[in-house]
Amino acid sequence: MSTDIFHYAVDSDGIATLAFDYPGRSMNVLNRDSLRAFYAAVQRAIDDPAAKAILLASDKEDFIAGADLDMVMALTDATELQASTLELHRVLRSLETCGKPAAAAINGTALGGGFELCLACHHRVAGERPRAVIGLPEVTLGLLPGAGGTQRLPRLIGIRAALPLLMEGKKLSPTEALKAGLVHQVVTSGSERQAARAWLLERIGQVTVQPWDAKGFKLPGGPVQSPAGFETFYAGNAMTLAKTGGNYPAPHCILSCVYEGLQTDFDTGCRTEAGYFVVAALSPEAKAMVRTQFFHMNRVNALERRPQGIPPRHFSRVGVLGAGMMGAGIAYAQAMAGIDTVLLDTTQEAAQRGKDYTRRILDQRVVKGRMSEAQRDAVLARIQPTTAYADLGGCGLVIEAVFEDRSVKAEVTRQAESVVAPDAIMASNTSTLPISGLAQASVRPANFIGLHFFSPVDKMPLVEVIVGERTSAQTLAHAMDHVRAMRKTPIVVNDRRGFYTSRVFSTYVREGLIMLAEGVAPALIDNAGRLAGMPVGPLALADEIALDLADRVNRQTAADLGNDWVRTPAEDVTEHMVHGLRRIGKKAGAGFYDYPADGPKRLWPDLARHFPQAPQQPELTTVIRRLMYIQSVETVRCLQEGVIDSGCDADVGALLGWAFPVCRGGPIGQIQQLGIQVFSDACQALADAHGGRFAPPAMLEEMAASGKSFYHD
Repeated sequence: MSTDIFHYAVDSDGIATLAFDYPGRSMNVLNRDSLRAFYAAVQRAIDDPAAKAILLASDKEDFIAGADLDMVMALTDATELQASTLELHRVLRSLETCGKPAAAAINGTALGGGFELCLACHHRVAGERPRAVIGLPEVTLGLLPGAGGTQRLPRLIGIRAALPLLMEGKKLSPTEALKAGLVHQVVTSGSERQAARAWLLERIGQVTVQPWDAKGFKLPGGPVQSPAGFETFYAGNAMTLAKTGGNYPAPHCILSCVYEGLQTDFDTGCRTEAGYFVVAALSPEAKAMVRTQFFHMNRVNALERRPQGIPPRHFSRVGVLGAGMMGAGIAYAQAMAGIDTVLLDTTQEAAQRGKDYTRRILDQRVVKGRMSEAQRDAVLARIQPTTAYADLGGCGLVIEAVFEDRSVKAEVTRQAESVVAPDAIMASNTSTLPISGLAQASVRPANFIGLHFFSPVDKMPLVEVIVGERTSAQTLAHAMDHVRAMRKTPIVVNDRRGFYTSRVFSTYVREGLIMLAEGVAPALIDNAGRLAGMPVGPLALADEIALDLADRVNRQTAADLGNDWVRTPAEDVTEHMVHGLRRIGKKAGAGFYDYPADGPKRLWPDLARHFPQAPQQPELTTVIRRLMYIQSVETVRCLQEGVIDSGCDADVGALLGWAFPVCRGGPIGQIQQLGIQVFSDACQALADAHGGRFAPPAMLEEMAASGKSFYHD
């Protein structure tokens, strides 16, 4: 296998080429097999008297994608991982200290461990290719560079320049990588090896060393123990803690690697990195992040839930009814994806305003140099503002994005269906109204489906694809095709009140309001939410959503459910804020928070008078559990009731739909991280103390007893 993975050849000039070409894979990855092959190839080049220089290259379209994440998920033994990491360091050190010049010919993308191999070479040449990226993005998956990246990069470009690349996982284009000092040359795509060989030929016979191995080396920008270093780490540590809330081990491990490692010699620094790499790689946070952000995200985007055996369908012309914020956003996303869009509203002025939404976004891109004027004009030309339903002719799909009013939606559905082909799909962008009910206005309910986009559409990647009682498998398949064509991520949801995201997300806000009614301090409630990893606390979020809107939804839900409606203290809080105190949220400048024009928001000082605080406040951990566990309990109920059929979809929907903390892996990931039985017991304790809404659903108890997993894999 090793000879199949790395092709070894020495040419007449004495240049040994180590060409990576992992068989059976579209991209090269680093795993046990490929690393063994790499070690053997490097040692062969070092020992071969005919080899005067070493060229690291790839026979695939791209260089190396990084580590094989299947291998990362399988890591469990700290001692074994420590040993294998140190062995990789040893081989890379032998490459850069053997005396023979080594160059990397980077064709296309080189990420993570793949770029770390390049950093161990004395010279790096990158090819300029569209979509090619270079960098060390491990932190985005809860990991850190484990092949010397935290030691080589700061020694190469300085601590202050390296930390953003390490801590944020930035991916750079080849030109940006050259400017940042990550590579030495950028050449025309296809000439990488030629340029690397030219550099090697000039140095054959010369002893070549890395900058950090040269006598008298000084760290660019100054050492750790310097005024600049002190300032960088003092501010960096505070900013990292503020950003992560202590929930993500990897950024703190990276800071420690750089801080500790750069105060020692290089080899000691590598040993320091290896220790922290083990800590991060074996953490439950890393496992959760890799599983959900990589494996589950890829499965969802590969349309795993798409009905089988149905040929794909591409919609080249799509209608959007309603040019308000949602309709305009959908039109933008479609036009950017190359899809012609008919944007219809009641007046030409309203339809044109919808198109102007796209114009404003694209104008900003032109100003920032991210798009040419010609490209902007081509996108705008794909949007046709109109008031005439006849213009929908030729649209294979029509997306309704009008007001959340059944009668209005019914009327536009009838008018649209009267002019489109019999096989056209009608989709509703509703967030609250049942799809099966809306489909009653359709003459072909099998072709009716829900496409719930999230606001703002131009930034939010998730779409809930909502299946009605009579929606056909073909309609579902083709709707999912369109979502992916728009470069968005679809999760399949069955038609129930609140669907999936709104239903589960609302439990977070509701629990915060219930605690306020119980006398829990508002600052404790919102700080607990942020410390748990949520973007904002539940009270601040209620203000963002608007309390008067929540009150209207509560009243409508109560009317729809009748005797089945279960009122909680959260509804009392909302009603009192809206009707008693006339504080409806951020849009009015007054809710649970005040929003002064001359400064940041602050909790309303009179909250304690209207919602008296209990003399004994709960522990922070209890508040966090209530806010986070209620979301997982409700997600299990959605799975049990068939609202959503996949734990994988549930987690992806939570991460993309309402920014559930990725370090927890999603609502189901949180359960798996704790252990189903442990989570079930914790919920029962919460139910005993705070109410039946925390009671473990039967599905949870059955899975705990059987030892099954929520994930199909």
